Amino acid sequence: MTPDQIAELICSRLQEKGYRGTVVPIEHVAQLKSEIEQGFSLGEIDAGLYEQRLTRFQFDVTARFPGARSIIVTAAPQPQRKVTFRYNGRTYSVIIPPTYYGDTDKQIKSVLQNILTFNDYQLYQAKLPEKLLGVCSGLARYGKNNIAYVEGMGSFVSLGVFLSDMPAGRSEWLEPRAMKACNKCQACLNECPTGAIVADRFLVHAERCLTFFNEGSEEFPEWIDPAWHNSLVGCTRCQLVCPVNKPFTSWVEDGEDFDEAETELILNKVPVDRLPPETVHKLNRCYMMEYLDLLPRNFRALLK
Repeated sequence: MTPDQIAELICSRLQEKGYRGTVVPIEHVAQLKSEIEQGFSLGEIDAGLYEQRLTRFQFDVTARFPGARSIIVTAAPQPQRKVTFRYNGRTYSVIIPPTYYGDTDKQIKSVLQNILTFNDYQLYQAKLPEKLLGVCSGLARYGKNNIAYVEGMGSFVSLGVFLSDMPAGRSEWLEPRAMKACNKCQACLNECPTGAIVADRFLVHAERCLTFFNEGSEEFPEWIDPAWHNSLVGCTRCQLVCPVNKPFTSWVEDGEDFDEAETELILNKVPVDRLPPETVHKLNRCYMMEYLDLLPRNFRALLK
């Protein structure tokens, strides 16, 4: 099979399972890096945000994976999850937004692995800016809130990035742009409580976004009103009022249920190696192990 035929097969197999995918040349990694560095040098990206979040990307892909010749971008629909905590004799249900879940990661990797291995190619995991890559590859479009939207999925989506030594074949590469639906809409701008979304520029002020703060390790600034908190981690306000997301906002599935003893352990920051195996299993199932140290602060903020 030619690279173009393999790329088409990848996309069709993913679509059969309700996913999306596209393949672009590895050379575009340099453009991704340039796009982010230019935003930082122009002052469009906050220095703290740049150091805390954007330096985690690994742009030296050919050094890490010498044979890499293509980038595979994937998208899978994800619901919001309602996670339950029992605490002080009461039951609290909190939301984890769709973008934190990776329930479909193994299935997508399996589809890619089977096709590429059969054709004598390899697959690697990558740490690249998923949203920017999704938009530039044509798989997604930005909303005014700088969140990636995929046709038929809205922003209730999990994006994945892989590398392969398969040649990319034909592909498109687009300038980052917002959906046409955003042209005359200000729903997310009006809903954002912190003023992170503004009308006079495309990039949001991510350093003012609730997600930036509740994913960070510092205490919340005094100017953040406790009433603004709405998710255990991240924020869904701008997504829930978006007209494009209207078909998906009621898609909420039940997640894990933490009993009184487990909630106490989490709130008391008991180290993971001292947590019961079932509690660790629950945290992994709701993809919160990475944020374990932040959960006590975020949960108490929701209680207020």
